[in-house]
Parts: sequence; C-alpha cells; structure tokens
Amino acid sequence: MEATTATETGQLTGTKDKDYNVIWFTEQCLSNVLRLEQYIEDAERDGDSELAEFFRRAQGASRKGAEEGKALLKQRLAS
Repeated sequence: MEATTATETGQLTGTKDKDYNVIWFTEQCLSNVLRLEQYIEDAERDGDSELAEFFRRAQGASRKGAEEGKALLKQRLAS
C-alpha cells in the first residue's frame, strides 16, 4: 500500500496531484491566517508590538496566498 501511496496520481482519490496540491495549499494558507491571529494576540498581550506586526505581515502574505489559490481553483473548476 505504501508504494501505491507514493505513486498515487489520482486513481485512488479521484483528484490529480496538481489539483490536490492547489486545494491543499489554499487550505494551509487559510489555516495559517487563523493560527497567526492567535500569535498576534499573544504578542499584543505581552506588549510586543514588533512581533505582533511581524505576524500581521505574515498573516497578510498567507491571506494573499489563499486568495490566489481560491481564484485559481475557481478558474479551473469553471472550465
């Protein structure tokens, strides 16, 4: 089974690797946005505005990645 998993290209899941990869990437970006919100709150609670701003920038980058992933998925699902 492990050999099958390593070479799985959509036969088992019904989703080609490249499509799955975009779905996974988008989900991870969205998850990261949520996780970073907690990190921002932790930094703010400790009075570390530099760290909070760092996490806000990272959150913005993750949000941008999620939006780009969603747009790409929308385009590909429509065709």
